[in-house]
Amino acid sequence: MRPSDDITPHARIPADVDTPDKIVYGLTARQLAILAVAGVIGYGIFRAVGTLLPQPVLIAILTPLAGAAIVLALGRRDGLSMDAWLLSAVRHTRSPKRLAPAAAGRPTAAPAWAPSTETPATAVPVPVLRLPAKAISDTGVVDAGSHAVALVACTTVNIGLRTGDEQAALIGSYGRWLNSLSGPVQIVISAQRVDLSSHAQRITDNAETIANPALADAARDYADFLDDLAARRDPLWRTVTVAVTATGNKGRDTEVLRRAEHAASALSALGAQTAVLDGGRAAAVLTCATDPYTPADVTWARALPDAAITGPGD
Repeated sequence: MRPSDDITPHARIPADVDTPDKIVYGLTARQLAILAVAGVIGYGIFRAVGTLLPQPVLIAILTPLAGAAIVLALGRRDGLSMDAWLLSAVRHTRSPKRLAPAAAGRPTAAPAWAPSTETPATAVPVPVLRLPAKAISDTGVVDAGSHAVALVACTTVNIGLRTGDEQAALIGSYGRWLNSLSGPVQIVISAQRVDLSSHAQRITDNAETIANPALADAARDYADFLDDLAARRDPLWRTVTVAVTATGNKGRDTEVLRRAEHAASALSALGAQTAVLDGGRAAAVLTCATDPYTPADVTWARALPDAAITGPGD
């Protein structure tokens, strides 16, 4: 082994990659625009009433304006600039808080057998819930309106146990995949609660079909262990999902699937297990993502939103 094999590669990554460029006096263009507008308004007030009002009154009028402009330009909250945060707050206040999904684009009336909770005079129609995803095809392409999305599930790679040369090779391969991207890609790493009770019940049901009594008892003991583990612990598992996008009006579904296959093959070369999700599994991932605090199992595919669910013999 060469001495360089144990040298871990290091790279300096700026922490302010997304920071806007400073234009003048350490201020961004957005901050300068806010201060300039406030300055013009203050100057207009001074020219209009400066000769008519005493100086203390004029200062009392301009001071709140200057303070509001400084807070709006330089303030930050929850990782957002103050103007963006206030705009989001206004939108949230004015937006409806109760939404209902409707496939036809507008809410349908309640059936006749449903009990009425409001009088007709006070009944207010519930607005339609607009979701980013409009449809999911059988191949797993998610229609997001202006673009199509395909999901790739992959596992993680333990790079800490590799030698320096192996780490450099993995980082280089990962960098080449990033450089080969021709469209936006989102990598989502999440920790979700594991529903061990369903696995335990599945093992218990399968234990009844095992002919060997010793193996059946071992399966039941393992199911009891899973139930006990779920009762005493809060098990989590980490999921990595890569969302690949493609735009355009023609052939974007084929293009996004091609990009998903390319991402899966590139990440599998790093040692990760990858799979392009079909429609049912993509629906399962999106269903579990809408409620991450509820234990769910994404290993079994869900029915697509527009699929008719029938029972045996139908």
